[in-house]
Amino acid sequence: MIEDARDTTADCELRPDICIVGAGAAGISMALELERTGLDVLLLESGGEKLEPSTQQLYAGTVADARLHSPLDSYRMRCLGGSTTAWGGRCMPLDPIDFERRDYVDGSGWPMGLADLLPFYPKANQICEAGPFEYTAEEAFHRPTRPMIAGFAGPHFSTNTLERFSCPTDFGRRYRQRLADARNVRVLLHANATALHLAGNGMAVDRVDVTTLAGKQFAVRPRFVVLAAGGLEVTRLLLASRDARPAGIGNDFDQVGRYYMCHLAGTIGALSLTHGQSAAWHGYDLSDEGVYCRRRLALTADAQRRHRIGNFIARLHHPRITDPAHHNSILSLLYLAKPIIPYEYRKRLHGDAEESAAVWLRHVANVARDPFSAVGFAWHLFRDRRLAARKFPSIIIRPKANLFSIDFHAEQFPNASSRVTLGPQADALRVPRLHVDWRYTAEDVATVTTALSLLANDLAASGVGRLDYDPATIEAEMTRYGAYGGHHIGTTRMGTDRRTSVVDPDCRLHDVDNLYVASSSVFPTSSQANPTLTVVALALRLADHLAARSAGVLPATVDTGGIASGTAT
Repeated sequence: MIEDARDTTADCELRPDICIVGAGAAGISMALELERTGLDVLLLESGGEKLEPSTQQLYAGTVADARLHSPLDSYRMRCLGGSTTAWGGRCMPLDPIDFERRDYVDGSGWPMGLADLLPFYPKANQICEAGPFEYTAEEAFHRPTRPMIAGFAGPHFSTNTLERFSCPTDFGRRYRQRLADARNVRVLLHANATALHLAGNGMAVDRVDVTTLAGKQFAVRPRFVVLAAGGLEVTRLLLASRDARPAGIGNDFDQVGRYYMCHLAGTIGALSLTHGQSAAWHGYDLSDEGVYCRRRLALTADAQRRHRIGNFIARLHHPRITDPAHHNSILSLLYLAKPIIPYEYRKRLHGDAEESAAVWLRHVANVARDPFSAVGFAWHLFRDRRLAARKFPSIIIRPKANLFSIDFHAEQFPNASSRVTLGPQADALRVPRLHVDWRYTAEDVATVTTALSLLANDLAASGVGRLDYDPATIEAEMTRYGAYGGHHIGTTRMGTDRRTSVVDPDCRLHDVDNLYVASSSVFPTSSQANPTLTVVALALRLADHLAARSAGVLPATVDTGGIASGTAT
């Protein structure tokens, strides 16, 4: 059922088996999976069914460098469905190397392997509506498909791995009716979890405080608590719950909020293909199920190990939109449409390029020279994105000249100095706001620099093209968008040692028996992959774990590590 916390009785106590905080991809996936168990599940959502400015403003905070990080109330959506109400739908699993302990990546090594997630990835794919769990061209297509770059056979990069695209599925809209019909799942909208309170021995959550913006308060006393409110908000709630642990829950060793990672993304260079445009296919292939799939250039695991760099993928891309020298009416139309494009996509398309009347007029001239292409493209966007149930995933434009640019997406190394803390200000609910100090390292620059060099060499050695770029511009290009997108990773990292991590391999806080995290914040490393699919897979795995614990199949275990009530011995 779906109810509104504003209609509940003030000062009441709710006693579900499981309380999930946050109704985004992770929270809704868990609730759907736990529906079959008969356990009493309470799903708390801060927002309503649509975005509301007063609720969204609860996300506001501060950043150390506005050039490197977007405002904290962007990319995140505080409503039923969470950020899936605005995501692009890109899905892919992590790679085996992402789980490995790599001696050249400090803090790498997951306390689980890909094999532990493989049983949950297919169902995650279904929930995300991205088709079968098939992520190579050979698996997904049983018919001949065009090669990404004809004749390419580089030793460092493959071209057969895929990105699959969700509709993109708005989890709130898509699964609303199922949640409303579920007898054992209760969704409470406008219910803000403001604090967690530990039991007398400090080893379990006794109470979750819940408040509405109108001031109504009540308590939840569950058997288990799952924080599924996204990487930043999960961190905030742990740090702000300080009555029993002055540094925050799970933070005895100052690990909560550290190792904050996103991804390194940018567009660079000019790729000239030897055999012309027909030699390249940088668009989408439709699977038999009607799912959009796209191949990319993926740096092999052997190349990563040999060159001691992070994971990296690249796509063929159109020239930069902001430069009218491309003489492309479609790109110029997108430039002129900047005021009506949502922030998340506007920043990616346009960056922070300077605007002037002269530049604007040159874009107008580009559109005037070829208005029919611009109009045709506008109709394509309206028909295939605005009207279609499964939307065309992104802007694909064939350059008029035989030139592409390279769009890259790279792993960011864990860095303890890149962190999220509580700031001095509080929101309307008196919860301290966040302060974000996102940082990148020389190793991150080396990943992009080395990978681009290897790609240029592979293209030349294959005789298929030439990639020209200025190595001196790489750092500026990879930080043009700062901490890219809504990928908030690593702030409650997973591990086996509570002195260097926050949660265990089951995503439970080491020293709090009934408190779990379902978020990309548990990732010890960031991979090159967008995190949503893996977040859903982890949420499904956690649902199975909680079902087993509730049935008495798994015992309760707490790693005190010589710690009692938050005090080191």
